[in-house]
Amino acid sequence: MKAVERAKLVRSLRQESRRLRLLVLVIGFFLVTLTFVVVSKPDALLFNLNGRLSVDQAPRSLLIRQTVDDDARGQGSAAQDPKVVDDDDQGTGEEDDEKRVLTSEPEQAKTEEETTASRLLGSGAKGEKKGTDEGHQHGHHKMTLPTVSNYTIRDTEDSDNAKQEDSKSDAETELGAVADKSDASGRSRQQALNNAGWERKPLCDFSNFRANVCEMRGNIKIHPNASSVMYMEPASSKRNEQWKIKPYPRKGDELCLGKLRELTVKSSKVAPECTKYHNVPAVVFALTGYTGNLFHDFTDVLVPLFTTASEFNGEVQFLITDMAVWWTNKYHVVFEKLSKYPLIDFNKDGDVHCFKHAIVGLHAYMEFTIDPTKAPHNYSMVDFNRFMRRTYLLPRDTVSALGEIPKSKPRLLIISRMRTRMFLNLPEIIKMAEELGFEVVVEEANVSSDLSHFSKVVNSVDVMMGVHGAGLTNCVFLPDKATLIQIVPWGGIEGVCRIDFGNPSEQMGLRYKQYSIAVHESSLTDQYPLDHEIFKNPLAFHKGFEFIRQTFMDKQNVRLDCNRFRPVLLETLDQLNQ
Repeated sequence: MKAVERAKLVRSLRQESRRLRLLVLVIGFFLVTLTFVVVSKPDALLFNLNGRLSVDQAPRSLLIRQTVDDDARGQGSAAQDPKVVDDDDQGTGEEDDEKRVLTSEPEQAKTEEETTASRLLGSGAKGEKKGTDEGHQHGHHKMTLPTVSNYTIRDTEDSDNAKQEDSKSDAETELGAVADKSDASGRSRQQALNNAGWERKPLCDFSNFRANVCEMRGNIKIHPNASSVMYMEPASSKRNEQWKIKPYPRKGDELCLGKLRELTVKSSKVAPECTKYHNVPAVVFALTGYTGNLFHDFTDVLVPLFTTASEFNGEVQFLITDMAVWWTNKYHVVFEKLSKYPLIDFNKDGDVHCFKHAIVGLHAYMEFTIDPTKAPHNYSMVDFNRFMRRTYLLPRDTVSALGEIPKSKPRLLIISRMRTRMFLNLPEIIKMAEELGFEVVVEEANVSSDLSHFSKVVNSVDVMMGVHGAGLTNCVFLPDKATLIQIVPWGGIEGVCRIDFGNPSEQMGLRYKQYSIAVHESSLTDQYPLDHEIFKNPLAFHKGFEFIRQTFMDKQNVRLDCNRFRPVLLETLDQLNQ
């Protein structure tokens, strides 16, 4: 008997368990549906179930007038057509665009209220129209909103100097207002919320040891005649920022920066009217400085510009202060790859340019390098090396192992110099390299070099060598796994040489070798006796970079000891075999 009762009890518990699981499923489904409706239809929350919208509940970015349509009395909301919202980026248009009109039906019976609420939460856009404002240079878009009772909403964008209401204390309401003010070009609510975060950040970041950078999102006016970049603030804002910046990444180098135009970046509530509107971000930076030297062309401008602008995939406008036309012509293919728009000469431009996103200054780190941990999208020198090869349409992405191509020899490029740090025994060096099996190419790199030609020569070789100098910057065109050999002049400057070319080349994916010459390989022996302090303690002559440059770089040539240097080339050959 006890066994029978136990069996009945088990069956009863199983039935109760099934009922409980079913109840949990029903409740879970209801909660998921409710959450989906609330998230996907946030605008629906603006309306009461009785079909009315109180002024206190309306977003502050809307001007709302609530009226009663007597003729529509007794008609259900389901009979109404979808209404069209006019979205004007500049806040100008037809007379009806100056305010939003909201028309409601009189109160209906409880059954009709429930029907309206159901349609409000479940309805979607039923149609779409597009219109053009002929009185403005920018078109405005019309997008269809779901019909809610008999409401008609007309939406206009704020003007350039739009004012925010300061009575909001609730953070979510403030973010919602930002979303309401976003243009109709497809910007999502999440993007609007992100922009609200930018409004609370300082306009500029001066913490980097090498470069100051200002970045803004919102209503930005760039006025070249006034050397100013203005971040437009609402009337209620208490922000009052002003920064002085020379947008060239040589922070603290007054010799360099002293020649450059200084810009003022500031928050403002008053500014001239826009004369040109841009739908893409702006990047403002300076030339001149040390540009004209190949190494500085890259470390001061091209690498930082790549780091800063690549993320925009060409949809970015460059404004250049202290612009040198010959220089931009030399690197025109790089600019064309990074931006689809003509360069703007900041110093000669008289327009007031309006942007929604602007960067003043370039992201820069150590010499001739990119810090992936800090760069946008974790860009690295490998990305830059690849970018340069593609920009100049270079065929080789990586070196070939020896023997992979029949009857081909490894190619060695020797960068020669004609004024300082020259190879005094170049023919002897060429002969030694050829005896080891290299096909030797000799080229001189200078400011006037045709980069289109020179880049192809560099890309065709497996090994590039030269005395420390700007010519080694051409390693940016080498294929992956190629070898760079830097010859370091006498003077205890190994650290500088590694920073300038050793670290960057390795970060590009190249193999790097550094050969420091001995005293007998330096032409300084023709100027000083062997017991001179310059040979015994060269670090004593490190009295600033200018003194080092004049002593160990500008007045020194190299007579390479081929027997001493031979093992370096042999090791390079071994690596090419791997």
